[in-house]
Amino acid sequence: MRLHTAPDHAVVGAVATAIAAAGGIVTAIDVAESSHARLVLDVTCSAGDAEHADLLVAAADEVEGIEVYKVSDRTFLLHIGGKISVASKVPLKNRDDLSMAYTPGVGRVSQALADNPEDIPRLTIKGNSVAVVTDGSAVLGLGNIGPGAALPVMEGKAALFKRFADIDAWPICLASQDTDEIVRAVEMIAPGFGGINLEDIAAPRCFEIERRLRASLDIPVFHDDQHGTAIVVLAALTNALRVVGKELAQSRVVVAGGGAAGTAIVTLLLAAGVTDVVVWDREGCLAAGMVGLSDAKAELAKATNPRGVTGDLRAGLAGADVFVGVSAPGVLQAEWIQDMAERAVVFALANPDPEVDPGEAGRFAAVVASGRSDYPNQINNVLAFPGVFRGLLDARAHEVTIDMLLRAAAAIAHVVKDEELNSSFIIPTVFHPDVPGAVAAAIREGATQDGAVDGANRPVDPPAKESPEAGSA
Repeated sequence: MRLHTAPDHAVVGAVATAIAAAGGIVTAIDVAESSHARLVLDVTCSAGDAEHADLLVAAADEVEGIEVYKVSDRTFLLHIGGKISVASKVPLKNRDDLSMAYTPGVGRVSQALADNPEDIPRLTIKGNSVAVVTDGSAVLGLGNIGPGAALPVMEGKAALFKRFADIDAWPICLASQDTDEIVRAVEMIAPGFGGINLEDIAAPRCFEIERRLRASLDIPVFHDDQHGTAIVVLAALTNALRVVGKELAQSRVVVAGGGAAGTAIVTLLLAAGVTDVVVWDREGCLAAGMVGLSDAKAELAKATNPRGVTGDLRAGLAGADVFVGVSAPGVLQAEWIQDMAERAVVFALANPDPEVDPGEAGRFAAVVASGRSDYPNQINNVLAFPGVFRGLLDARAHEVTIDMLLRAAAAIAHVVKDEELNSSFIIPTVFHPDVPGAVAAAIREGATQDGAVDGANRPVDPPAKESPEAGSA
C-alpha cells in the first residue's frame, strides 16, 4: 500500500499496529517521501487471501491522518507485461550474423527443408516447441471465462514447460468454442510445432477435439486436463496402496466426476489393472442402461461398475478402498469415509476447494491427497506434462499411447524411494529434480516399444545438459 499521511513519523507505528490487529504481517515500511506537508509511506504486508487483503487496506485507511493512495497485489505485479518472452538463441551483432540467421543464408536452409521435410524438426524450433491451446471454456475452477482471460494461465503453462523441461511452449488462445473451428485452427498451425497440449477445454467438446486432431496430425496431441491428471493420480495411487498394503487389481475405486479428468483417470486405472471402478456424477452412480446420460457418460457406465451399484455417492463408497474426486467442493462428507474399507485412500482433487477438507478426511482415511499445496501429497500435473513432452519431442513421436501414460505414472511413483514412502509422502514434490528426466526416459522407451516413431520422425538423443535450475530445486 502507498499511503499519504500527516507529517508525523509516529504514524508509522500506528499503521503497523492497525495492520497487525487485523491479522496482517507487516514485512516492510519505507518512507518514500518526507516533507513539511506530508509523508508518503510504502507498506508491504502479507495477507491470508484477497478478502483478507481488503480488510488490511480498510484497517490502514481507518488510522487517523491516513489516506490509502494506491494498493498493489504482488501476484498482479508479477503478471504485468506477461510472464514469458522470446529471446534469440544466436548473436545478431553484425552483417555476417544477419546474413546467416536471415537473408540470404536462411534461403538455403529453407530450400533444403523443402527438399528434405524430415529435417524440419532438427533445423527449426519445431523440434522443441509445443502449442498450448485453449478456447477458455473450462479455465481452472473459474469456468467459461473466454480466451483472453485464459491467457495468463496459458502463459504460466508455457513458463512451466521451460522451467521443468527446457521446452519452448506458446500460448494459443482461440476466439472460438466451435469444435470444427478449433480443430481446423490447430491443424493450420501444427506445422510450426512438435506437439499440441490441449488445455482448459470443456467436456464433452474436448473429447472430440482430441480424437479428431490425433487422427489428422502426425505430431502428438495431449490433453493435460485429462491425461496429465490421470498419470499423476495413478502414480500417487500406486504409492498410496503400497502404504496401506493393498494391490491395485484388487482395490475398489470410486471416481467422483465423469468429465474430462474423470474419464481419463478411469481409462488409465482400467488399463493399469483395476477391475472394480464406480463413477459417480450428478446423475448418481453411473451404471449400464441408465437413461438420460450423455454419450461420454454412457460409455463410462458401460466400462465400469461391474457390481451394478446405484444411488448416491455415499452408496457408491460402501466398502470402497479408494475415493478419487475430480468433481466439486463439499460433495463428500468426512464421516462417509467410515463406510469405506479399512485403511481407505482419499484423493480430493477439486480445485481450488476440494470435495472434502483434507484435514477432516485425515481423521478417517489412512492416506489423503489433494490438489492443494498447503497439505501433504499434492496431486499436481506439473509432475507429468513437462517430462511427457520432453520424451515425445526427443523421440520424435507422432502419437501418445496408453502404454506411454502407464510408463510415465510408474516413473513418477518410483521416484519416491521405499525409505521415503509414508502416508504423508506418496508423491514427489514438483521441484524434485529427478521427475522430468524419469518421465521423459519412460516416454522415449514407450515410443520406441509402441512403434509411435516412424521413419520421418527419427529419435534424437536427449539433451545432455540438465534442465534450468534443476540442481537448485
